Order: sequence, then structure tokens, then C-alpha cells
Amino acid sequence: MHPQNRNIIFIKKFLLLFGIILVFVNATSIDIKNSSEKSVTFPKNNNYNIPYLQKNFVGFKEALAFKESQGKYRIVNTLGYLGKYQFGRTTLHRFNIYNTQDFLKNPELQENAFVALCKVNKWILRKDIKRSVGKTINGIKITESGILAAAHLSGAGNVKKFLRSNGSQRFSDAYGASIQSYLKKFGGYDVSIIKADRKAKA
Repeated sequence: MHPQNRNIIFIKKFLLLFGIILVFVNATSIDIKNSSEKSVTFPKNNNYNIPYLQKNFVGFKEALAFKESQGKYRIVNTLGYLGKYQFGRTTLHRFNIYNTQDFLKNPELQENAFVALCKVNKWILRKDIKRSVGKTINGIKITESGILAAAHLSGAGNVKKFLRSNGSQRFSDAYGASIQSYLKKFGGYDVSIIKADRKAKA
């Protein structure tokens, strides 16, 4: 190849490469500019690092599940509580669930069991929900979703004692989670889709 032709090819390649670099630098500067001008602040949900959820029943159950197990279906904690919503074996027996290994492998059953438990707790606490929602106890505004979350943590009976004693009878689990903390963290969700049902099944 003639030396002059070789030089022309080299110059063309250099100019092409230089043009690509300029485009990349310009695009990067645009991205940086845009990101600084349009920074996005994601909402916090009860101080947990979880995606933003609507304040409906789905948001309620997913926020509670994240607190209980980080949303993991197959997890068993150090006290033997099971699954995404950390069920105790006695509670599962109420819904005729005895094979815990099958329960851990069955997301649909876990979801159904959670809904059924919410229905049962709502039935047990129906009078307390009617009397207490809207009140403020120990600085916490009482809501229906907060009551259902607290019942999931401690059992409906302990929530009854807390509400009827105006907050003087308290409960905390082995990890330090309390009725008060659940009333606060999970308050304000719309859980009206859950209907009180003493005989709910999973």
C-alpha cells in the first residue's frame, strides 16, 4: 500500500475514534447534569429499606412480611416460627396445617393462612376495633391495621389487654418487638377488604 494512502486511512480512523469519544463525553455530561437537576427522593416506609407500597391491604401484608422475615417464604427463625409471616405451629394447627415442610414450600398456602388469620383476629377484636380506632394511647394513634399487626405479633388476647387497659398492660416478644411498636409502624393502612370471620380457613 502506498504510504500516502496508509496515512489517509490512519487519519480517518483517528477522526472516527475522536468523534466517538466526544459523543461519549457529551452524553455523560448530559446524564450528570440531568441527574443533578432531577434528583429523585424515594419515600420511606416505616424506616424499612423496602420498596414504596400503597397504603392498602397488599401494602400492609408486604410491609409486615418484610419486618417478620424480609419476605422469605422458607425461613424458620431461632424460635421455630415459620415462613414469610412467621407463623407459630399452634396457629397453623388452627387452620389444619400440620406439615411444616410442605407449608414452607407453599407460598399460596402461606398467603391464604395470613388472610385467614387476619379475618379471625378481626372477629376476635371486633368490639375493641370499634371502641379504640381513632383514640390515642401512649402517644400512638390507634388504627385497624395497627391492631391487626399487633395481633399477628402477640395474639389477639394480648392486644385486648393492651387496649382495654389503655396501654398499661404491654407485651413484647423474645426479640423485643412490642404491641406499641406494631401499632405505630403498621398504622394507617386500609384493611377494610378483610372481613371478620371466626371460621376463616386457609
